[in-house]
Amino acid sequence: MRVYYLLFALVFLFLLPLPGSGGIINILQKYYCKIRGGRCALFGCLPWETSSGRCSQSGRKCCLRRK
Repeated sequence: MRVYYLLFALVFLFLLPLPGSGGIINILQKYYCKIRGGRCALFGCLPWETSSGRCSQSGRKCCLRRK
């Protein structure tokens, strides 16, 4: 039974992000942007797009087309 506790602790530590990097948070933000029909822009959105959040902690923007 103690082995299960150890395995749970190791999995939990594996999923924690390192200081300075988003880890699993970046993946979820990028996925959420794609679901909404956006794209992740490295520098900025194009003139016919509007910024609707971030895709990562490093500054990528989620861009959606204006309606």
